Amino acid sequence: MPKPTRQSVDLSGFPDLVMIMLGFRVRRWRGIATLLRIGKGLGEVRRDPPDGLLLDEPLFYSLNHIGMRQYWRDFDSLEAFTRSEPHAVWWRNFLKDSGGAGFWHETYRMRGGIEAVYVDMPAPLGLGRFAPPRQPIGPFLSAKARADAVKPALA
Repeated sequence: MPKPTRQSVDLSGFPDLVMIMLGFRVRRWRGIATLLRIGKGLGEVRRDPPDGLLLDEPLFYSLNHIGMRQYWRDFDSLEAFTRSEPHAVWWRNFLKDSGGAGFWHETYRMRGGIEAVYVDMPAPLGLGRFAPPRQPIGPFLSAKARADAVKPALA
């Protein structure tokens, strides 16, 4: 029997790497239409990746819960994408009416800092299963502010 092959990666060329995990969960029948709309937008992102997106991998959590894992060159690239069209319009509209669906993301930065947001999710998941909740308002409204709030002090 062959011995298992072990590999690792050299991340030294990616000092500002950011990984974001995202999920989209259908909660009501009308959430299927919402899912189809977001799926179209995600297809466009995969065909024409924005500057700084290194990899986008689809994930399947369950029949009503899909997602993706993305790796970004740096947080500024990720933030620029989220503030541009069509993402900014989708996010603004989703926050007004989630369309029978829930959405979440958790962001992990190589240089420190982790943040998460959960919108209309039926139950806690990920970091929300063990960390106390905090409202994303005021100084914690943006992903950058949330991640910077928990960034470890460098010695």
